[in-house]
Amino acid sequence: MTGPIYVTRTFLPPREEYDSWLDRIYASHTLTNNGPIHQELEETLRDRFGVPHMLLMSNGTIAIQLAIRALGIKGSIITTPYSYVATTSAILWEGCEPIFVDIDPQTFCIDPTRIEAAITSETKAILATHVYGFPCDVEAIERIALKHGLKVIYDAAHAFDIEYKGRSILQWGDASTLSFHATKLFHTVEGGAVVTNDPETLKQLRLLRSFGHIGDDHFSLGVNGKMSEMHAAMGMAVLPHMPAIIQSRKHITERYVHGLAGTALVLPKIPNGTGYNYAYFPVICKSREQREALMDRLTKEGVFARRYFYPSLNKLPYLSAPVMLNSENVSDRVMCLPLYSDLADVDVDRMVEVIVEFDLNDKA
Repeated sequence: MTGPIYVTRTFLPPREEYDSWLDRIYASHTLTNNGPIHQELEETLRDRFGVPHMLLMSNGTIAIQLAIRALGIKGSIITTPYSYVATTSAILWEGCEPIFVDIDPQTFCIDPTRIEAAITSETKAILATHVYGFPCDVEAIERIALKHGLKVIYDAAHAFDIEYKGRSILQWGDASTLSFHATKLFHTVEGGAVVTNDPETLKQLRLLRSFGHIGDDHFSLGVNGKMSEMHAAMGMAVLPHMPAIIQSRKHITERYVHGLAGTALVLPKIPNGTGYNYAYFPVICKSREQREALMDRLTKEGVFARRYFYPSLNKLPYLSAPVMLNSENVSDRVMCLPLYSDLADVDVDRMVEVIVEFDLNDKA
């Protein structure tokens, strides 16, 4: 190995490219409050995804919170137990109750065939996550939402540049939220966004993001959810490199798949009709014990894989929720292997070698 290898590594554009954006900030003396670079990034991403409305946010969690608030959701929200904790946290922060529905173990996303059984008179929305960038069954969820008069929010933190049947996955639902955290495929160091098709929702989001006022006129309760010019500048500097980043990650993914074929690990399968971004490389071990042993073996080689996601969110200590068999089973066995654009082939091959050796010994 060439040194410690972590599950992800932030892409940084050439310093001179970022500096050129910083020069613009120094020249304008505008550091925040919907500055020109912020507006440029917002417009560029909106056009990239083919969506009518997008607002940048300070992070992906506040994006979910403000989407819930802007859509006027109060009551219970059907959601997935297999996601990052921020998905559930946002629901709780907005005073709503998360109602977990188990996942489809093949896609890792919420199982739409289980949703209707969980709907009550208190249910107001569905908040589903496109896990690892694999699209939810958006068509089935849309049918259920229309039938029962529910709002739909998608946590698309993993879904930058994901397409489903030739269109951006962000075009589905009443709102989609994005995370541009430094660990994500595309990043602004810290940041996020909300996408919506509805101009009235956009109007509410603008107010909520900026303390609920325009100038000295106050209209509603709000928070500071704005992205700074420095963060937007990083996004503009990263964006031209996205084709190369995705191509590199695809190469690494294919190298993993080729090398790990024949092992006991269940490897990820890209769903049909999906234009994928190669955001993560999750593998499923035979058991929790095998997962822990394999992670320990990799750690000894300086490789720090991650249990992502763990635990299943229905098992959070501050919640009282029913058992979610599929989510808990996957969460106990999943492991994400390192995947980032400048991960060297020699390191991928060494990780594969260690895993194959472990697999052979485990079978013996």
